[in-house]
Amino acid sequence: MRIEFYVLSSANPADRLRAACQLAAKGWRHGLPVMLRCANVAQRDELDQLLWRFRAESFIPHDLHEDDAEAPVVLALDEAPAIQQGLLINLNPSISPHIECFSRVIEIVNQEPDLLAACRENFRAYRQRGYDPKRVEL
Repeated sequence: MRIEFYVLSSANPADRLRAACQLAAKGWRHGLPVMLRCANVAQRDELDQLLWRFRAESFIPHDLHEDDAEAPVVLALDEAPAIQQGLLINLNPSISPHIECFSRVIEIVNQEPDLLAACRENFRAYRQRGYDPKRVEL
């Protein structure tokens, strides 16, 4: 499994959601099933709205997990993926209980102190589980 921490230089939560949309679009265009794991319902709803208007020239087909768990891009909280071996974009501060279901995991880190601390903890936890997470500067 490939695990990457994409590090943003800003502390703006909106930049993190925009990066999630870009990464979801890229994963979907490469034929991967994509799951966006959100921290809470408010974030999920905000991301849902952002995906509708993210790029005027290209629609990113997506749906909430409870409405269509097999959509090309699925917005979820802690649900297990309906399609295995896809891409998980984790916006939740904790590690997904379903990471073994994915072939690739992306954690998006910004400079918010609480999130930075949680992501550092996740990086260590992935290592303790035997994974080799990589850091990618955005």
